[in-house]
Amino acid sequence: MRQVWVVLRREYLERVKTKGFIIGTLAIPLLLIGLMGLNIFIAVQATGSDRELALVDFTGVIGEEVAEQLGRVGYEIEVVGREVSLEELDRQVVDDELEGYVVLDDLTLSEGVFAYRSKDSPGGTRVALFESAVHDIALDNYLATISTGEALRSLIEGGRLVFESVIEVEDQEAAEAARVTGIALGFGGAMFLYITMLLYGAFVLRSVLDEKRNRVVEVVISAITPWRLLLGKVLGVGSMGLTQMGIWAACAGVLLLIAAPMVAARIPGADLARIAEFVPGPGVFLLLAAFFLLGYFLYASLFAAVGAMCATEEEAGQAQFPVIMLLVIPFILQMATIGGSSMAWMDWVALFPFFSPVMMFPRAVAESVPWWMTGLSLVFMAAAVVGTSWLAGRIYRVGILMQGKRPTLRELARWVRQA
Repeated sequence: MRQVWVVLRREYLERVKTKGFIIGTLAIPLLLIGLMGLNIFIAVQATGSDRELALVDFTGVIGEEVAEQLGRVGYEIEVVGREVSLEELDRQVVDDELEGYVVLDDLTLSEGVFAYRSKDSPGGTRVALFESAVHDIALDNYLATISTGEALRSLIEGGRLVFESVIEVEDQEAAEAARVTGIALGFGGAMFLYITMLLYGAFVLRSVLDEKRNRVVEVVISAITPWRLLLGKVLGVGSMGLTQMGIWAACAGVLLLIAAPMVAARIPGADLARIAEFVPGPGVFLLLAAFFLLGYFLYASLFAAVGAMCATEEEAGQAQFPVIMLLVIPFILQMATIGGSSMAWMDWVALFPFFSPVMMFPRAVAESVPWWMTGLSLVFMAAAVVGTSWLAGRIYRVGILMQGKRPTLRELARWVRQA
C-alpha cells in the first residue's frame, strides 16, 4: 500500500497546488459570499430605509386599517385627514422632508385603486405590499357592507387547494412542510452528486490521459503495478474533491451562522427558530457522503478506463459519452418525478447502481421509499464498485501502454481476458 500512498499523495498535492484549485476552492466561494452579502445588505437597507410615509384618508373608513397593515411589514405610516393640503405634502416630498405619501379616496373603496405620490417610482416589493394591503382591506370593507362574510371573499379570491393525506398524522401542516423540505433537499443533493461525480470523474480521465500522452506512465509503470497506480489516482483525486467540498461546507456553515441572525434581526417578522427547522440533520449529510463516495469510485473507475483506452482528447471526448449518459439518464428520470408521482417502478429503477446516487438519495431524504431500499441500493453500489474496479483495472493494465487508434469492443474484451 506504500506505492498507492505515494501515487495518492502526488495526485493530491499536484492538484491542490494549482491555481485552478485555489481559485475554484477559495476565490469562487468568497466571491459568491461577497455577492450574497452585498445583496443581503442592499435588501436590509432597502427594508430599513425610506419607510416613514404619510397616508391621506379621504375615505374616512379604511385609513387606520391600511396603516396598521403596513405597520406589520415595517412601515411607519402617519394617517392624515381630509383637511390636509396635497400641495403642502408635495412640497415636503420635493424638499426631501417626506419620502412619499399614499392617497385613499372613494375609488379605493369601490375598485381598490389608490395613489402613491413621490419623486421616485416605488420598487416592485413596495408596490406588491401596498397593493396587497389596500386590496384586502378594501375588499373586506365592501363585503361587510353587503353582509356576505368570508365565504364570498374566499370564492372571489379564487379558492385554494387543501391537501389531505389518507394516512393519519398528528400535525398535517408539519408533515407537509417536512415533505416539501425533503423534496428540496433531495433535489439539491441529487444536483450536487451529479455535478461532483461528473467533474471529479473527468479529473481522473484527464490525469490518466496526460500521463499516457506524455509517456510518463511508461517510466512509472516500471516501479508500480498498473492496478495500484489506478487506485492511487482515484484516491488522490477523491481526496482533493473531499478537501474542496469540506472548504465549501465550512464557508457555507460560517455564512449561515453569521448572516442568518443578522438578517433575522434586521428584517421585521423573520423567525430564526422557524428557519432552523428546515436545516437538515447530520443523518442527511452522512447519507450524502455515502452516496458520494460510492458514486465517485463507481464513475471514477469508468473514466479511468476511458482515459486508458484513448490516446487523444478528441477520442476521450467521444469514448466518455456512454459514461456521461449513465449520469444524464437518471438525472432526467429524477426531474420527471421531482414533485412526486405514482410511478412505483421508478423506485426500483433507482436501485440500479449507476442510477442510485442521483435517484435514490432524493427518495431517501423525502422518505418516499422504505429504509431497506436505501440500504439495498448502497449494497448494490458497493458490489458494483468492486466489479467496475476489477473491469477498469484490467482495461487500464493493458490500455495504459497502448498507443494508436482507440480499441474496438472486441479488443476491449480481449484486454479483459488477457489481463
